[in-house]
Amino acid sequence: MAASGPPTLTPDEAVALVRNRDTVGFGLGPANPDAFLTALGRREDWEDLILGGALLLGLYDVLALPGVSYRSGFFGPVERYYLSQGARIEHVPGGFRQFAPILARFSPRVMTVQAAPPQDGAVNLSLHLGATRDELLRAGRDPDRLLVVEVNPNLPRTSSLPPDYVNTIPLDAIDVLVEADGEPFALEDPPPTDVDTAIAEHVMEFVSPGCTLQTGIGTVPNLIATLLADAPGGGYGVHSEMFTDGLMRLHQAGKVTNSTKGEFPGVSVTTFALGSAELYRWLDGNPEVAFLPVEVVNDPSVIGRNAKFISLNSAMSVDLYGQIVADYIDGRQVSGVGGHEDFVAGAELHLDSRSLVCMASTVTVGGEVRSRLVASLPEGSVVSTPRHHVGVVVTEHGAADLTGLTVGERARALAELADPSFRAELRAAAAAIT
Repeated sequence: MAASGPPTLTPDEAVALVRNRDTVGFGLGPANPDAFLTALGRREDWEDLILGGALLLGLYDVLALPGVSYRSGFFGPVERYYLSQGARIEHVPGGFRQFAPILARFSPRVMTVQAAPPQDGAVNLSLHLGATRDELLRAGRDPDRLLVVEVNPNLPRTSSLPPDYVNTIPLDAIDVLVEADGEPFALEDPPPTDVDTAIAEHVMEFVSPGCTLQTGIGTVPNLIATLLADAPGGGYGVHSEMFTDGLMRLHQAGKVTNSTKGEFPGVSVTTFALGSAELYRWLDGNPEVAFLPVEVVNDPSVIGRNAKFISLNSAMSVDLYGQIVADYIDGRQVSGVGGHEDFVAGAELHLDSRSLVCMASTVTVGGEVRSRLVASLPEGSVVSTPRHHVGVVVTEHGAADLTGLTVGERARALAELADPSFRAELRAAAAAIT
C-alpha cells in the first residue's frame, strides 16, 4: 500500500475485486455501505456469494440474483421483502452483543463499511460502531483479505471515549476507499396513536428525575423521551444501544446531565444511531454522545452498575407465564433479538432499576383482532426473553410489575393488561396456573 493512503475506486471497480465465489461482511443498519451494495447488484456472474450483515436500510438487487445468499442477524422490512420474493435469506440467531464473535468465526474475506471522509489519517465510523470494528481491522491487516470503506461527506463525525474506545479506522488499515454522496437513511417516527400515548403515560409513572434511560426502537420509546423533554424533572442519564430523536430532544431540553451514572458519567453512551436528518446533524462533532462497542454498551454487568436504570423495549406477544416473543411469530422472522435480553437482564441487577416491556394489547391480522397477551404461546413460537428476566409489562390498560411474584400472581396480573374483550378468558386461564 502506498504511503499516501489507500486507492480510491468507483463502486464498480471495488466490486470487481470481489470474487464470484466469496464472502462479504458488513454491519447493522447505519453501517451498510449503500453504493457498494448497490454495485454488487450490477454484477451477474455470482456463483456463490455469501453476504453477512443485519438490518438492511436499502433495496439491493444483489439479493435477488442467482448464486447469492444472505445471512442476517436482524431482519427489517428489506429482509422480509426479499424473503417474500424468494431470495436466499436466512436468520442467524444471536443478540447484538454476540455479533462480534459470530462475525469473527464467519471471518468474511471481504469486510465493508460506510464512514465519514478521511481526517487526520483515519475515517470516522459515524453512526455505527456496533460489533464490527475489530473484524474490519483484522480484514484490513490480513493480506489475504480485503477491507473496503465507503466514505460519504453527508455522514456525521461522531465522538467516542479515547484512548479506551475509538470509533475510527486508520487509513493504513484500509485496502480500498469508495466515494459516495447519498443522503444517510432517515427514520421518521409516525405520529403516536391514542394507544401509544396511553402506554407512554403508564411508563412515565416509573421514570423519576436522575434516571438513566435506554430506549429501544419504535414509536413508544421515542414518545416517552419526548414527553420527558417537555415535563418537569431532569438530571437524566443515557446508556442506550440505539440513539434516537427522542434522546436528542431530551438533550436539547437540557434534561440530560449524566451526573448520576455508575458507568461513563458525564456523557451519553450508545453504539449506533438511527433517526432523522436533524439527529445526524446534531451528532456531528458532538462530544455529549460517545459511540462505544456493543460488547460494552450491551454488557448486563455494565448496565447494572447504573442506579435508577430504566430500560424501555417492545414485544409482539407475552404469555401468562411472562415469556416474551419479540422477533419471531406465526412462523415468520420479523426482526431479531438485538439488545432486548441484555437490557432486560442488566436492569434487574440494581434494586432501584426497572425493565419495561411495552406493547399494544391487541393486533389485527387479516382483519381479525387478536390479543397480544395469550394464555400460552402457540406451538412454534420462539421466546426472545425468558420469564425469569421479565420485570414490568405495559399495555394501554396498565402496567404489571412481575418482580418477586409467584407464577399464579404473575398470570393474574398479566391478564388484567389485556383488552376487555379478551380479559375474561385470560382470567380463567390465569386462575388455573399455580
